[in-house]
Amino acid sequence: MVGIAFLAAQILAVAVACFWIGLTIRRQERTAARRIEQAAAAAGPLLSHSMELQAPFIQRVIQPLIRGLLQRVGSLSPQRNLGKLRRQLLIAGSPYGLGPLDFLGLRILVALFGTVCLCVALMTMSISLGRALLAAVAGALLFAELPSLWLHRKMKGRKKEITLALADALDMLTVCVDAGLGLESAFMRIGQAWDHALAQEFRRTVRETGLGVSWRDAMRNMVYRTDVPELSALVAVLLQADQLGFSISDTLHAQADQLRVKRRQRAQEMARAAPLKMLFPMVFFILPATFAVVLGPAVPALLEAFRAM
Repeated sequence: MVGIAFLAAQILAVAVACFWIGLTIRRQERTAARRIEQAAAAAGPLLSHSMELQAPFIQRVIQPLIRGLLQRVGSLSPQRNLGKLRRQLLIAGSPYGLGPLDFLGLRILVALFGTVCLCVALMTMSISLGRALLAAVAGALLFAELPSLWLHRKMKGRKKEITLALADALDMLTVCVDAGLGLESAFMRIGQAWDHALAQEFRRTVRETGLGVSWRDAMRNMVYRTDVPELSALVAVLLQADQLGFSISDTLHAQADQLRVKRRQRAQEMARAAPLKMLFPMVFFILPATFAVVLGPAVPALLEAFRAM
């Protein structure tokens, strides 16, 4: 019993450390971007030794240790679906900077920690050994799937965010191109004006072109990272118009009108589904309360009448 409690305490410490890494990852990205800007402004080496020493102790020592632990644990799991997992993490926006091995290690740690906690709870309830082992196996499978459920939720939320922002971004893109900007400059202008997921993808696409990637490949990479059908169709039309020599401005106008119609249709569809969604709360929550308020005062009188009969 003491050994299990000690193991649970160790796993809890690792889980808390992983959670701390997740909370500080955005600050790490901002600090890295600021350091790169400082180095570029000084026209010196990209990362000097003094700048490394200015980083906090957690960023320099603790975070690499935790990430190395996650990667070592993740390397113990099967490596067959690393490509699929890598794309899922890209579609989710690479939450907390997790890689495929990091995510696999996180799944194993969550499964171990949840299983140990479940075993300790079952042992305190004086359950037989067979039932405890069966519950532990079921708990391990359940806890191992929790990170996957979280990842799919992040993917769905980011794809929805990109879909909702695409219509406004396309309108602004059309205005920028009509004002005389090139498509790459218009992407950068949108990336500077907003900070949602689509604007981040636009900024990343422009940065890739600055690193030597062709514009067509950068656009295809954006489609690969987002997996949004509307954005895929827009990129395909833009690439085809550029290849055939059509006007980018006219193409953007046509796509903006079409996307605006789709957004209106999506809003109408959601409005038609609202009464059906309101039916269940009304039946199970609102109507019983209404009946209690309306018929409640009559219940004592009806009981007295039945007693008198």
